[in-house]
Amino acid sequence: MLEVLDPAAVRRWARWSAEALSGARAEIDALNVFPVPDGDTGTNLHLTLLAAAEALDALPPDAGPDKTWQTLAHGALLGARGNSGVIVSQALRGLAEALRQAEGRGGDLRNGLVLAARLARDAVVRPVEGTVLSVLAAVAAAVPEGDLGAVATAAAREGRRALGRTTGQLDVLARSGVVDAGAAGLVILLETLAEVVLEARADQHEVPAPQTRVTPPTTEGDAGYEVMYLLHADDTSIDRLRGELDRLGESLVIVGGDGLWNVHVHTDDAGAAIEAALEVGRPYRIRVSHLGGGAPRARRGVVAVAAGTGLAALFQQAGAVVVRREPGSSPPLAALLEAIREAGTEVSVLPNDTGVRAVAAAAAEIARDEGLTVSVLPTKASVQGLAALAVHDPLRRFDDDVVAMTDAAGHTRHGHVWMANREAMTSAGLCRPGDVLGVVDGDVSLIGTALAPVAVEVVRRMVSASSELVTLVSGADAPESLVRAVEDYLAVERPDIEVVRVAGGQGGYPLLIGVE
Repeated sequence: MLEVLDPAAVRRWARWSAEALSGARAEIDALNVFPVPDGDTGTNLHLTLLAAAEALDALPPDAGPDKTWQTLAHGALLGARGNSGVIVSQALRGLAEALRQAEGRGGDLRNGLVLAARLARDAVVRPVEGTVLSVLAAVAAAVPEGDLGAVATAAAREGRRALGRTTGQLDVLARSGVVDAGAAGLVILLETLAEVVLEARADQHEVPAPQTRVTPPTTEGDAGYEVMYLLHADDTSIDRLRGELDRLGESLVIVGGDGLWNVHVHTDDAGAAIEAALEVGRPYRIRVSHLGGGAPRARRGVVAVAAGTGLAALFQQAGAVVVRREPGSSPPLAALLEAIREAGTEVSVLPNDTGVRAVAAAAAEIARDEGLTVSVLPTKASVQGLAALAVHDPLRRFDDDVVAMTDAAGHTRHGHVWMANREAMTSAGLCRPGDVLGVVDGDVSLIGTALAPVAVEVVRRMVSASSELVTLVSGADAPESLVRAVEDYLAVERPDIEVVRVAGGQGGYPLLIGVE
């Protein structure tokens, strides 16, 4: 048994929780009748914890408690999905605030659970009993003083007991004969924490089955859309936003702090909910899902294929479900298909490479057979995908959005520089191993001996009198002088053009170039 909840244990907890929720998500989805019966609470909680676990995986092995707990909370905040996912991310923030500077002993965990319950309840504008909030409160009130094992075990035990009481605390749960779905997911987190502390992992976690078979109500209220977004805004402006969104809708949860917030609301006026965010800051990763009428939900999403860590993070930050691939290869069809299913019911796919288009089209065809609406956009490079995603509007008609994204991609010229690894005949002549190739819109346009001069010449050939923006995406092994050479050239020759630098982290191509 562990005596302290150290960084390695925190990493295990996040990873094991994501795996446990993955195994239980279908059962938790089936419990989901509140606040709306959209059947995705288990999936949302799994994705929330998966984001936290992946954020921790990116840390160096020697990261200390402060950085580890901060990263857990930040990863969950960025990846939080749905009402329950957002609330659970705030509970994780409470644990992080209490434990990041502590030893991680039993008393520290107890303090963290108390703070988690308080912060989670404070984040919900109109708290309802019989939910994840009730279970958090019950756990915070019941955990005893003691060592780490005693506190973790008591939290899991009381969480399971409090979960059973939720059926009688909320009418919609009682009518449907279920416990609260979000609370069921929280209990899995608490039980997994106890397993980490006791160093005894369970094969699976029990998810209570419905007690009766009744048709749940279509909605709890009249709100027609679930709106979620991340928001960069000054902390002093959040009360103003909270008041405006409370007027516009229900199931309002706002979590975060220090300038970064995750916002969730159900409303009839999705546009007004987004405009309210624009009044106080910069919203991004905007998700709008239809909730009402018992009709199938039309969830709009984007899938982007990325070959580098920086590019993947950039696409994900902009709201896309990302599929990673190795340079020079295509991602597995199964991975693309799973991403399409995760993204929604109306999905735009950005292959971002000519060689990926075939597997993307195959995945789209299978998804269409399953009833999804999928369009594979003709993005031949990552810079075109970024341009398309920049104009994505989830409030537009799907067909209109596809046209706008395709148009943005089509107006983005793409180029790159790379080192030849074999002798070949190109459109610019014969190249030999070690030559630097400059590619413009898919064709080799020049052959040189050094990266920087070739990159500058590629940019010179790509820009025109109407060019407004140049995006430079540096590769994993790109020297700093490469990007700087292009920036210096543009500063002198085209000071009117905006230049954006991105650390793409891609292998194979030292520099990707986009011109709009």
